[in-house]
Amino acid sequence: MNRPARSRLHVQKALGARNRAQTPAAAQLRAWALAAVLPENVCEATIRLVGAREGLQLNRDFRGRDYATNVLTFVYDEQPADAPICGDIALCVPVVVREAQAQGKTLAAHFAHLLVHGMLHLQGFDHETLIDAEIMEAREVEILARLGFADPYRAAA
Repeated sequence: MNRPARSRLHVQKALGARNRAQTPAAAQLRAWALAAVLPENVCEATIRLVGAREGLQLNRDFRGRDYATNVLTFVYDEQPADAPICGDIALCVPVVVREAQAQGKTLAAHFAHLLVHGMLHLQGFDHETLIDAEIMEAREVEILARLGFADPYRAAA
C-alpha cells in the first residue's frame, strides 16, 4: 500500500542568543506552517529565522529593497510536476518582534500569521491585486482562526 506523501518543513535559526530567545520552538513553527498547507498540496520548505543583517541582505539581493522585511518567500520553480512544492521562508526576527510590539500582538500570533502568509505564497497565493489580496487574507484569517488566533487584519480593540 502506498502512503500519501507528507509535507516536510525544516527550521534553521541563524540567530544570536538574544534573537533566538524570542522565537517559538521549531516544533511550534512547523505546526503553524503545516496548518497552511492546502489538502491537495505537499510542500517541502525550510523556515529560516534570521537577524537584521541577513534580513537586510536577503531583501536587498532578491527584492532590491534596502531594509529588512518581516517575511520573504522563495519558491523553487524548477521542479517536476509531481514533486512537492519546494521553497524557503525567511523570517527576520527583529522585525517580527518590533512589529508585534507596535501592533499590540503577541509574538506567537505574529509569527503564526507570517508563517501562514509565507506558506500561502509558497503555494501560489499573492496579493498583487485587490481581489488576490482579499482571497489570500481570507485564507489567512481562516487558518489562523483554526489555530486559535484573532484576525490579524482587524485593529486591536
